[in-house]
Amino acid sequence: MSTQSVREYLKKYKLDDEIIEFDSSSATVELAAEAIGCEPKQIAKSITLLNGERAILIVASGDTKIDNKKFKERFGVKATMLKPEQVIELVGHAIGGVCPFAVKDSVDIYFDEALKRFDYVYPAAGSSNSVIKLTLSTMEEIAENFKGYVDVCKFIEG
Repeated sequence: MSTQSVREYLKKYKLDDEIIEFDSSSATVELAAEAIGCEPKQIAKSITLLNGERAILIVASGDTKIDNKKFKERFGVKATMLKPEQVIELVGHAIGGVCPFAVKDSVDIYFDEALKRFDYVYPAAGSSNSVIKLTLSTMEEIAENFKGYVDVCKFIEG
């Protein structure tokens, strides 16, 4: 999928014109924050993991990472990151553009509790050079496979 598929998806929410596309990459937290001019913690990064045969997408703030112990306590399995080819196959977006919109129906989407610190965040929008600025309540509403908030991340030290 691509920015175009996300744009089509967002059309039904009248948000398709809100996608911001850059001339340079916004594929990492640091690159996205630099391109936008915000703090890295406001980047809503998408972490793709396996839960049995299904993909789980955890949207987390840019200053966190998966806490393996918390993840196992919550989901009952070890946190296993998807390989790049699995991300495309199971989620529908390529690494760098993964977002909680226009994903495959089998993907369960969760937001990490640490996102609640922000009035708005910047998730990717289907490509490695696109983002969209959203409030959490809007993101909850438009992420059709949203299952709820989880506490499965820890803050990155340093």
